[in-house]
Amino acid sequence: MLLIRRGKEPSAGLWTLPGGRVEPGETVRAALVREAREETGLTVAPGPLVEIFEIIQREPKGGLQYHFVILDFLAHAAAAAEAQAGSDAAALAWVAWDEVGAYATTAGLQGVLAKARTLIQLPKQSPLS
Repeated sequence: MLLIRRGKEPSAGLWTLPGGRVEPGETVRAALVREAREETGLTVAPGPLVEIFEIIQREPKGGLQYHFVILDFLAHAAAAAEAQAGSDAAALAWVAWDEVGAYATTAGLQGVLAKARTLIQLPKQSPLS
């Protein structure tokens, strides 16, 4: 699978899946394609939805700092060899399932990857690339 290391806050320096904001009037799947291209240079085909979760961050005094609703999809790249970090991705790496634990990842990513692995029914020792 392809992971990016976030170059900006929130979660700067942590590894996660490519993604970003949905622009006004843009569909979620169109945003997935655009964000993948901006962050990795890859053209991807969106697959099924894997997980929906929220991140709500409060300021020390209790006010809302940010609220993200995250939808993670499986996606397949047309030409994986062309991947390069761009936009707010500081770096990227093709990672086998069994190597993800060596990366400092964003909160919730391990659960999303476990669901994705079950969804595509890969054997435990098979890498996804």
